[in-house]
Amino acid sequence: MEFIAEINQRVNAVVWGAPMLVLLIGTGVLLTVLTRGIQFRKFGFAFREVFGKIFHRGPGEGTVRPFQALATALASTVGVGNIAGVSTAIYLGGPGALFWLIVSGLLGMVTKFAEVAVALYYRQPDATGTVRGGAMYVLSKGLGLPWLGATFALLTAIAAFGIGNMVQANSVAEAARTSFGVEPRLTGVVLAVLTGAVILGGLRRIAEVTQFLVPFMCIFYLVGGAFVLVRFAAEIPAAIELMMRSVFTGQAAIGGFAGATVRDALSYGLKRGLFANEAGLGSAPMVHSSAVTDHPIRQACYGIVEVFVVTNVVCTLTGLVVLSTGAWQSGATGAELSARAFSIGLPGDWGHYVVSIGLITFALSTLIGWSYYGETAIAYLLGVKAVLPYRLLWTGFVYLGAIGSLHLLWEIADTLNGLMAIPNLIGVLGSLRLLQKLIADFFAERRLRGAEPQ
Repeated sequence: MEFIAEINQRVNAVVWGAPMLVLLIGTGVLLTVLTRGIQFRKFGFAFREVFGKIFHRGPGEGTVRPFQALATALASTVGVGNIAGVSTAIYLGGPGALFWLIVSGLLGMVTKFAEVAVALYYRQPDATGTVRGGAMYVLSKGLGLPWLGATFALLTAIAAFGIGNMVQANSVAEAARTSFGVEPRLTGVVLAVLTGAVILGGLRRIAEVTQFLVPFMCIFYLVGGAFVLVRFAAEIPAAIELMMRSVFTGQAAIGGFAGATVRDALSYGLKRGLFANEAGLGSAPMVHSSAVTDHPIRQACYGIVEVFVVTNVVCTLTGLVVLSTGAWQSGATGAELSARAFSIGLPGDWGHYVVSIGLITFALSTLIGWSYYGETAIAYLLGVKAVLPYRLLWTGFVYLGAIGSLHLLWEIADTLNGLMAIPNLIGVLGSLRLLQKLIADFFAERRLRGAEPQ
């Protein structure tokens, strides 16, 4: 076990090290230049497309409504990383890490846009009629690299059990134990039953649940955070100034804080930001590909909003709460640091409950959403007959994750999750001409119809 852990640690250091960060951020910069900053130019259009058509099915092929696909993607992305991950970035990288986390979100918006657009172009229905897509289809059908598509699918199918299953289940069990005194075994049973009841119904049931669960959990958490920021409004300018100063000077040790360099701020901010929004990893395009839409670019705009909500709203709010309350100097980290910040900002035990309930609902939604990513990968590899066994196995691992302490498996899954980015980005970068053509055609058609200004 020690040998496996050592090998994984070395691989993980490369996977989530400087080369990968350069590749992910570099891809975001390149796409921003080639699309002339489409995440900024067309943000208004994307926002209207998402929130102006929440219950609109629209023309085109697909399995679920566009907003349901977005909700499922958000369910998978808005997880423990948005609460514990942000606090960990600030603890390890200092206040300046929040700035780089925000930057990762701004660049991640165009990366998610691109990978969703390309994935939709190559999507296809499976034997049951469910429309599926993702990097595996892009690599196989678009670039003629079926072996690399299979590699991506295999990485996804395995990594899902750790990053999307056991990590989340264990987080729910720990939050339920510390906040409400519920035994992990009981939490495991309840979680497994709830998860099974949803995912065994297939994508449509997953989408029906997430379209209600995601808005509730986001609004609940954001309202709690907004209340804290209102109470500490006078401290927000100083918190922003501290963040910006730390970007260029680092941060010396204060209290229980260990101190951080400029490099630490850059590294941990970008790493946690990319981990939180999953832009470039190739996960969300698998569910966006199932959306009913008449053009890949229309659904790709949902990817812009997805990253914006995850990183530049939820993560940024968490970071500002941690900084403005002064909790970042306490020496705590992870979910404990977030809970301490909210406890300072909210009266009574409300702060603790906001974080605990946020963790539980965020993790539960990720359990549900990531199950679809895993089954899409397994359906690509083994066919639709393997989907039901995969769902049953997924439900069983939810219980194991809740009662266990499987740190090595989590770390291996984290490595595999990072490795997903390599074939996915090859698919995106190898499809740049297609992406530019899709963008030009879509907005040219809108101009002809008078829906887009000249």
